[in-house]
Amino acid sequence: MPKIKTLRGAAKRFKRTASGKIKRHHAYKTHILNKMSPKRRRQLRKSALVSKADQPRVERMLPNK
Repeated sequence: MPKIKTLRGAAKRFKRTASGKIKRHHAYKTHILNKMSPKRRRQLRKSALVSKADQPRVERMLPNK
């Protein structure tokens, strides 16, 4: 069997926490932010966890991480 390669795009977007969960960043934080409230922009700065439904899919993309 060949080695399983890590999907490089996913490796740049996701990080694993110490407990094994996967961290991600929020979307909608790149441009046209002046129509968004300051509270919303501040909340989007924080990282979030990948949902339980999506976790197996992301883990397949990151076999060696």
